[in-house]
Amino acid sequence: MSTYDVAVIGSGPGGYVAAIRCAQLGMKTAIIEKYSSLGGTCLNVGCIPSKALLDSSHHYDDAVKHFEDHGIEIPGEVKVNLEKMIERKQSVVDQTVDGIKFLMNKNKIDVIQGVGSFKDATHITIDKAEGEPETIEAKHTIIATGSKPSSLPFIKIDKERIITSTEALKMKEVPKHLLVIGGGVIGLELGQVYKRLGAEVSVIEYMDRIIPT
Repeated sequence: MSTYDVAVIGSGPGGYVAAIRCAQLGMKTAIIEKYSSLGGTCLNVGCIPSKALLDSSHHYDDAVKHFEDHGIEIPGEVKVNLEKMIERKQSVVDQTVDGIKFLMNKNKIDVIQGVGSFKDATHITIDKAEGEPETIEAKHTIIATGSKPSSLPFIKIDKERIITSTEALKMKEVPKHLLVIGGGVIGLELGQVYKRLGAEVSVIEYMDRIIPT
């Protein structure tokens, strides 16, 4: 059984930064992540990909609305290649995730893929997608399991017509009308992306203002 000073459950910005700091302070550290990709929601299906699409959509919007003002003429019609835009977004994500892998190796942090659960106060069992479960011992544990899109009881998410922000990051075409439920950061960023690309966008927010938190 492997023994660690610190085990971190979750490899998002909270988890991997905590793991790096623990390792820098001389602690033997492991990080447990249930997905095959490090980085959590923010790096894989949140802040980073959303901002990559924001950047691409800004270039398109700029080309359509402002290039002529600067004396830049483009023959023919400026068109959106959404597939290529999504590919570029994914390449940004992949580069960022590779950077985290590099930092894990550099700081000698063991990465264990699987779902961690406490056996007792100092032992964690990791259920893996393949192979037998593994149990490790850790003097201290940092829980940084992050978040995922929440659902509403009266709406069934079918991932086709009714989708989460995760699916909105990889659409195959620009919708004519996009209804965003939730005026938080990701909802507004993705709404802005598809508005720039030609969709009509409506936002519904329960609170009395957008970006309530």
